[in-house]
Amino acid sequence: MNAQGKVYLVGAGLGNISYLTVRALQLLTQAEVLIYDALVDDQLLQLVPETCLKLDVGKRGGRPSTPQAEINQLLVKYCQLGKQVIRLKSGDPFIFGRSAAEIAALIAANCQFEVVPGISSALAAPLLAGIPLTDPNLSRCFAVFTAHEPEKLNWEALARLETLVILMGGKQLSAIVQQLLHHGRSPQTPIAVVKWAGTQKQQIWTSDLANIQTVTAGVSLSPVAIVVGEVVALREQLNAKIEIEFPAPDMLDQLPLRGKTILVTRSAGQSSDARDRLAILGANVIEMPALEIGPPSSWEDLDRAIAHIADFNWLILTSTNGVDYFFARLATQGKDARALAGVKIAVVGEKTAQSLEQQGLQPDFIPPNFIADALVEHFPEPLQGKKILFPRVETGGREVLVKEFTAKGADVVEVAAYESRCPQNISPEALKALQQQAVDVITFASSKTVKNFCQLLASHSGVNLDSVCIASIGPLTSKACQQHFGRVDIEASEYTLEGLTQAIVQWAKR
Repeated sequence: MNAQGKVYLVGAGLGNISYLTVRALQLLTQAEVLIYDALVDDQLLQLVPETCLKLDVGKRGGRPSTPQAEINQLLVKYCQLGKQVIRLKSGDPFIFGRSAAEIAALIAANCQFEVVPGISSALAAPLLAGIPLTDPNLSRCFAVFTAHEPEKLNWEALARLETLVILMGGKQLSAIVQQLLHHGRSPQTPIAVVKWAGTQKQQIWTSDLANIQTVTAGVSLSPVAIVVGEVVALREQLNAKIEIEFPAPDMLDQLPLRGKTILVTRSAGQSSDARDRLAILGANVIEMPALEIGPPSSWEDLDRAIAHIADFNWLILTSTNGVDYFFARLATQGKDARALAGVKIAVVGEKTAQSLEQQGLQPDFIPPNFIADALVEHFPEPLQGKKILFPRVETGGREVLVKEFTAKGADVVEVAAYESRCPQNISPEALKALQQQAVDVITFASSKTVKNFCQLLASHSGVNLDSVCIASIGPLTSKACQQHFGRVDIEASEYTLEGLTQAIVQWAKR
């Protein structure tokens, strides 16, 4: 089995894109195979990449449906082919979603999987109808059940509960009413039927058990959620105060980067926050590893510095790689964060600060603008006589930064903590998109990725970047873009991935 294959059992919620979780939206934009249910809205199907294989396995009453065993086989098959498989289910995967059988099949086949919750209509439909499921006086509890097979339910116990929420009960409304009346519920008990909750097609019928069938006569009641209990009566007094604005049906088209293909250059083997930020805004994201990070040619200098760490006043970390490799090496020397008790730490950038926090430490100084050049200008104390440890990349480091610190009287000890290299090969997907002129934007988050990108393309013909927008995270990266491309079209005003994302969104709105 390809270790990269994984199945995500994702809750689609109510079907409307506005009620989709951020995690679900992120996964859909990266899907390679989509296996979905009948009640999933077509809007959601448009979120997946054009190359995604889409398989409808939905179960609808009275129509041919895919056997559960076959669905299980499809999940296992595509996972073992190394695909990112999204099993999209209406509502929440663990509420009447048949997920247990699918998970059992995945476990038996040693397939990786993840379950992503969704908003169930059992909770959302009453809310969107203005009906609170609990109330201090009228409803101290509620039960949720499906009326798909009403003869198997314990109606005597259910009839005693204050509030009931019934799913898949539209065709069984008559049986539901009959059973509740038979087991002691008053004919005047309020009842609401909510169809297509959370969509522009939402309809609500309210009455009591004695008359609800007359009110809904001749209406197709699928899909519906039925609410029974005194809380239904609260709808009339609350509804005037509860404003529920349904999202516009064209919300998908409102995603600012919809229709844009963005090539993200990044470090090989590292998760891509940039990809996730862009994809969730509707972009089709292609990743191209343009850096390979590894250990330096020798640990000697770093080990010597760690052995005398107490001699330093400051530790400067300018990248997440610097943090990761420094602390990994610290551990190999039998030390941990306590060894830095007398050393202050300066970091450049939010991501570097977050990496440091994962080591259980807070930085003593972060320069404004999130760039290393601001370190010296805004350093919080005089540098004269200060001894500074600077673990950095082995080649192509920040010589200007060291020169400026030294000019201010600091004793800077540079040590190689890691090395960054150009990958041997370009990503086939990225090369194909570039050759077909299918890329709208290329993002660069460091000057090295610019240099390596050009190096990777040098041995391939048929790539014309004239119509491609070049996007840079900050001034140093922009300088490299100018050197290699003769231009930079977008530069983030805040030198972070979020800043770069917002700059691309502003460009797309022009």
